[in-house]
This record gives sequence, C-alpha cells and structure tokens, in this order.
Amino acid sequence: QVQLVESGGGLVQSGGSLRLSCAASGRTSMLSRVGWFRQAPGKERQFVATHSWSGRNTYYTDSVKGRFTISRDNADNTVYLQMTSLKNEDTALYYCAASLSWRVGLSISDYQYWGQGTQVTVSS
Repeated sequence: QVQLVESGGGLVQSGGSLRLSCAASGRTSMLSRVGWFRQAPGKERQFVATHSWSGRNTYYTDSVKGRFTISRDNADNTVYLQMTSLKNEDTALYYCAASLSWRVGLSISDYQYWGQGTQVTVSS
C-alpha cells in the first residue's frame, strides 16, 4: 500500500555532509509518521529520527541531535535526512520507514513500511 525508496547514500569523510532521500508512493494519505533508522554490521537496527507526516513534529536520538535534520517535502512526498558533521560511528545502512500510528515512533515495531536501505560510510 505504501512504497519507500531511499537514495543518497555514499562514502564521505568524517566531518562531511550528506543528504538522504526517501521517496514515498502509494497510499501515503494513510500515514501518520515517517522515520529514519540505521543498522551497522553486527548491531541491531536503531532509531535515528522521526517526523510527523502532515505536521512538523520531530524527534531525534541523542547521538545525532544538532547534526541531523529530518524534513518532508509535501509536494512530492519525499522525506529527507540532512546529515552534517558526520562521524565514523554514523556508518550504517540507513532505512526509511513509515507508520500508520500517531505515536512518537521510536521503535521499529511502530512502523509498517520500510525501504530497502541506503549505505552511508564515513571514513576518517
């Protein structure tokens, strides 16, 4: 019912910037929230940021607060994650996710739709 496609990942040096995109299609009017998660090798998938679908309510995990910004372009149903001051610990496969729930959405169980992921690698 909802499809998500991430793009924009790549290799960047520490301290650099990168913007990820998530194109949403299908029945996007059903959505209440969109989020970004990331998963490093050998680690669990972790919450990064979330944005209400129709509003401007946002939340971030502490490790990215002040460095990452999540936003949405209402015109084309695209969600962005602007990443600055990148660190080696930011290296991970980044997933876009969408939720039907009105809740804050800090857990992977809060989301029903997922993209395929885009790789972000930060080198020193």
